[in-house]
Amino acid sequence: MQKIKKFLLFNFIFIGLLTISGRFVMPVHAAEPTQDYLLDDRKQIDEYTEKFRQIPKDILWEMIKDDTLNPLKTTAALRVMNQDFVKTMVQSERQQYERKLLRNLSKSDSPFIQVETMYGICVANRYEYFDSMVPALIQKLNHYNTGVNLLAYENLNKLLLDGQNRPREARVVFNTLRKILFLSRIKLETITTPEPKLDRQLKILRWAIKVLGNQELQRLPREVIHLL
Repeated sequence: MQKIKKFLLFNFIFIGLLTISGRFVMPVHAAEPTQDYLLDDRKQIDEYTEKFRQIPKDILWEMIKDDTLNPLKTTAALRVMNQDFVKTMVQSERQQYERKLLRNLSKSDSPFIQVETMYGICVANRYEYFDSMVPALIQKLNHYNTGVNLLAYENLNKLLLDGQNRPREARVVFNTLRKILFLSRIKLETITTPEPKLDRQLKILRWAIKVLGNQELQRLPREVIHLL
């Protein structure tokens, strides 16, 4: 099982590194989609989440294990489990949950499930997975679907607020965003007011600088400074 976990994690980190390298990065200045239909899935997830809060933990667990369940319902079940139950699980239960989420991550093509799964893995085992899952969550801040990047932003905020402002974690966040922004520095030159996706990135970046100190501003591309 340890070999399977390492294999799944290696593959996911490899995909994340490709994203950071620029092959799949969407321009941070891309226009924010305004069509209401891009938020329809997120609205459904919110509705399912409220309904599922009335469901016992063992039923939620069966829903998460059901690979035939609608992805939006799976995401909602994961949200409730992550928010309401994971922190109170005993160690063996957390490990079982962690293994299931790692499997989900390797085979799910739903960005909503991916975002909630990455968050859940961090909640279940923050020390081991923060360094790999948080950069991947930060990449989702560039997702074209407003519902996806909003969910990623909310989950990142929850993780950072729960982390007691640890410098080690702030360094992971800072280095990830620094790479993304350096890749987009030419496009950032023409921006005076950040659009919503970029604004979310900058808010996360401000948290990292606050923890690490203002000297980190010197390590950022100059095109970013005026936006901060």
